[in-house]
Amino acid sequence: MTAEPDGPEDRLRRFATIWSRAVFPVTSTSLTRSEFEAQLLPLARRLSEALRARHFDADAGKAVGAALVATHCTDPDALSCALDCVDAYLVLYCGENGPQEDLRTRSSRLQHAMAAGYAQALRERTLAEQEAIARAALQAQGVVAQALHASEARFRAVFEGAAIGISIADLDGNVLEVNGAMLRMFGGSEQTVRGRNVREWTHAEDAPQVWRLYEELVRGDREHYHVEKAFYRPDGTVLWTNLTVSLLRDADGAPQYQLALMEDTTERRLLNLRLRYEATHDALTGLPNRTLFFERLEKALGAGAGQRFGLCYLDLDGFKTINDSLGHAAGDRLLVEVADRLQSCATAPGEMVARLGGDEFVALTTGPDTQREVDDLVARIMNALIAPISVDGRELTVRGSIGVVEGAAQERNAAEVLRSADITMYRAKSAGGNRFELADPEADARAITRHGLTTALPTALERGEFFIEYQPLVRLGDGSVHGAEALVRWLHPQHGVLGPDRFIPLAEHTGLIVPLGRWVLEQSVRQAREWRERLADDGPLRINVNLSPCQLTHPGLVQDTVEILERTGVAPDALCLEVTESALIGADDDLLKPLRRLAEMGVDIALDDFGTGYSNLANLRRLPVSILKLDRSFTQSMQQFPADPVDLKIVEGIVSLAHSLDLAVTVEGVETGAQAEQLRILGCDTAQGWYYARPGPPERLHELALVDATG
Repeated sequence: MTAEPDGPEDRLRRFATIWSRAVFPVTSTSLTRSEFEAQLLPLARRLSEALRARHFDADAGKAVGAALVATHCTDPDALSCALDCVDAYLVLYCGENGPQEDLRTRSSRLQHAMAAGYAQALRERTLAEQEAIARAALQAQGVVAQALHASEARFRAVFEGAAIGISIADLDGNVLEVNGAMLRMFGGSEQTVRGRNVREWTHAEDAPQVWRLYEELVRGDREHYHVEKAFYRPDGTVLWTNLTVSLLRDADGAPQYQLALMEDTTERRLLNLRLRYEATHDALTGLPNRTLFFERLEKALGAGAGQRFGLCYLDLDGFKTINDSLGHAAGDRLLVEVADRLQSCATAPGEMVARLGGDEFVALTTGPDTQREVDDLVARIMNALIAPISVDGRELTVRGSIGVVEGAAQERNAAEVLRSADITMYRAKSAGGNRFELADPEADARAITRHGLTTALPTALERGEFFIEYQPLVRLGDGSVHGAEALVRWLHPQHGVLGPDRFIPLAEHTGLIVPLGRWVLEQSVRQAREWRERLADDGPLRINVNLSPCQLTHPGLVQDTVEILERTGVAPDALCLEVTESALIGADDDLLKPLRRLAEMGVDIALDDFGTGYSNLANLRRLPVSILKLDRSFTQSMQQFPADPVDLKIVEGIVSLAHSLDLAVTVEGVETGAQAEQLRILGCDTAQGWYYARPGPPERLHELALVDATG
């Protein structure tokens, strides 16, 4: 198949060419470079496919790493050259204009998988060599003891030609023989290695069992052992190895020599450390990232009795505005400076700062006395943010909201602690920001419940979990039913029946109030038509439906209302839309225009909760309302006799004002006969409340035993 000029196949071949040129000088293959490139081409194709695959496949990277060993890329520099080439050119030639950040992340993961596959294949190859060497060494025992030339030649061929380091020492630890590979590992002359004692090769990072295993071996209690061990080179640098030490016995089975086989893992270890660092640290700020933070937090929460933890969860106030106005580059510089300041706040043992992402940071302190330490830590953080930060010649003031969680280890898991800190931080932000709040279990529980309800809201409407109850509106003059107010309820699967105060604010916040309000309006209007059909003139003639402020600003309000009325065949004068007074305070003509259009059609508009806001009474003239609904706070004092004369005067004045403007007056919260009688005397038109009936299902409305308001 001929590749198109600069097509995917052509770019893939260029990548393979660059790869072969970089790695070929450090291979031990007998192939020409062109032949070697031909071997790399299918490996390059597999990496390219793994880079662009829908789901990440680490096995592809491992297979490529193993294949490098099979092509004799076993020199210590071969893996490093290959990974550097993949890091620099794989995305460039094989990314095909995909999302660069995602491709770079996928490339890094492929490099890590390649290193793992390479290490496993090299280890298997090394073990195979070790087995051959051990067999030759056993045969060479006779050579050491009896000077058998044939076995000596065979031993020397394996000994000198091996790619791994080999040394032979006596049982006292004196090194007798070393091969060239080991000399190259240590970077010194034969004199610097031969003649040394094994016990001199200690290192600060030796595992406790290393020398115990060694003593067991030279005593004859153990045949071999395998450990990871570091050595100091003559120049002071560190050599990391996979070390296998075996015991060689004489013909009678008595311990005679020890054989050490060393695989140089220094480059691999450095690569793993680099990849580990990149996987656990934030690329922008250098701080530990979410992964490393969770590791530390889980360790702190799993500590023993008497240990505690303190966590500060910081979110910058107004960072989005800085990003939007000055650009992401300026935002990044700001985050770097904030990270440096936070890092300087957490320098004590047991303290760390991490960036979770965006403008969210966390600071952790651990120990037996974190109740005091976390107070000091949050104070240092708040003080660190006081001074302005200079970005592109601008002095930017940075503030933060902090949620603080402190407690004993082993009481909660990491996810619960971080959720509590997150909730507490948003509580600080809701209180105005530039402050910290302490976690409160009750507040956490309420927030978690709110979050659960918010999450469940969208599907609740689809599943039919909402229903409507109706509360009668009664004419105070003769006690007859004038209409009913529709009140939506939520039958939640876990929490039972929820009133509108529990979920309407959440629906407004998420925007679900528009489809929910439309559903309530349609169901209520349909119910009004059924009442008229069933009860003729004896049934409720009007249905009242509440409108939220979000619905008022929705462009489809008028059209939706008209379509519902036409579809159900209900006249506009059978509908009353209730709008809270607070929603219309300072309303401009654009906001009032939909209400005016509905009022012109014949729909009544009621001003709900009248008297609870701060609107100018003169504004009533410009509002398209026909009904005032007095808040229940005006009538509470009328439950007892005699009523407060001041309250009576206020209600009397409001009624007089309303009637002079041709507005009807409805009163909410009527609970006693005394209230009902007093309101009738004051001239109120209609009322609703438990005195007449509680909200109930539509089929019960006409059956309720309504008390005569005049009786």
